[in-house]
Amino acid sequence: MGNLMGGLRYKEPSTVEECDSTWETDSESEEQPQGAEEDSGISDSMSPSETAKCAEQMDSFQQFGDTAESSTKMKRSLYAAKDLYKYRHSYPNYKEPRQLNEYRNLRFYLNKIPLVPDGIYVEDILTKWKGDYDKLEHNHTYIQWLFPLREQGLNFYAQELTQDEIKEFQNTREAKRRFLLAYTIMLDFFGIKLLDKNGNVSRAPNWQDRFQHLNESQHNYLRITRILKSLGELGFESFKPPLVQLLLQEALVEGTLPNMRHSALEYFVYTVRAHRQRRALLRFAQHHYQPPENFIWGPPKRRCLPGGRGSKTEPAVDWSTSKARSSKQGSPNSPRTEKGELEGREAGEWKTAKSPRGILEGRARVDTEEYIETLPL
Repeated sequence: MGNLMGGLRYKEPSTVEECDSTWETDSESEEQPQGAEEDSGISDSMSPSETAKCAEQMDSFQQFGDTAESSTKMKRSLYAAKDLYKYRHSYPNYKEPRQLNEYRNLRFYLNKIPLVPDGIYVEDILTKWKGDYDKLEHNHTYIQWLFPLREQGLNFYAQELTQDEIKEFQNTREAKRRFLLAYTIMLDFFGIKLLDKNGNVSRAPNWQDRFQHLNESQHNYLRITRILKSLGELGFESFKPPLVQLLLQEALVEGTLPNMRHSALEYFVYTVRAHRQRRALLRFAQHHYQPPENFIWGPPKRRCLPGGRGSKTEPAVDWSTSKARSSKQGSPNSPRTEKGELEGREAGEWKTAKSPRGILEGRARVDTEEYIETLPL
């Protein structure tokens, strides 16, 4: 499709605010139908006192850095905001190559060519690399081939996707099957398990060791961002919110991934293209973020005030987890947890909080590869 803007000249955003349309309700077609009132950004369940508190909190966001407790004012990254803006808007300044595209990403996933420079075929990765955490950690050339994007990565031998190749990939069952298997391998590396065809995820049996590694190995946060982007490019947009929600839950509520907080809020959330889903994730994060006055990803102050006559709001999302958290655990962002509670959980028992795409309720778990074979791709 080349330049998405067609004959219009693309002007790159110059501020974070220009990049972030999360709290707007009238700029994309997925929002409310014409004639609907503007969303105030507040749940219908909020009382007047809660509304006033929200407005006061928005004031504190803007004033953060002026207190004695903070010498550095928190700011959102303009680089991150621009990067995710371009992704969500399908790279409006991207021009596709004029020469005949060989679809190298698709051919790799059909096991016809190896990744370069290592000379490894995708089928070897899928059958031999699962559980080889040292290889997955220290090899830095495979990730651009397993999760291709319409942007250049660190492996310059990996080819960028094009619109035509994306369409062909999405229509090729074998490529999509292998892509999902690659996704499950990386989830296992992170300590996460894919549960169903809707993309719901949970802690894997190996979650304790892998979360500890993930918390300390922050270059993997770049990989997670790439994986989330690639899911959206290749037809699995609905898989993003459950994964992002689980990572927010672990980072902000359970305290198992405290070092991931910033990456999850600056990058992971903003790979989600639908406004409503981003808002739900950010409201969940805002509810659990500590200290609350440092949360800078919420709605601007005007969104937190009553929306005027007939103002409509989105229904509140139930983000409650499947197990009540002990009051002895302290701050929701603290890595300290009740050892007995965490060790007593069976891996298959843990469920993520309710995701924007719906909660998993009593769905039977099956072997991942057996499940993927049955997917209606």
